[in-house]
Amino acid sequence: MSDTQHGAHSTGPAHDAGHDAGHGEHGQPDTLGEIDWTMWGVGALGVILALVVVAGLVMATQGNFA
Repeated sequence: MSDTQHGAHSTGPAHDAGHDAGHGEHGQPDTLGEIDWTMWGVGALGVILALVVVAGLVMATQGNFA
């Protein structure tokens, strides 16, 4: 975007410093919360799918990666 579209507000280090400093004022907590069973399930599914991909690569290349 050009300066005329976005304005002079976004340029310069003063905006960046003020913008970063103001993020804690939105009333949002700093922590992400507890990891529940759904998150554990999604993580386990991701590991299983990664193993399926690796097994497919090994089968497709017959173990010859060189």
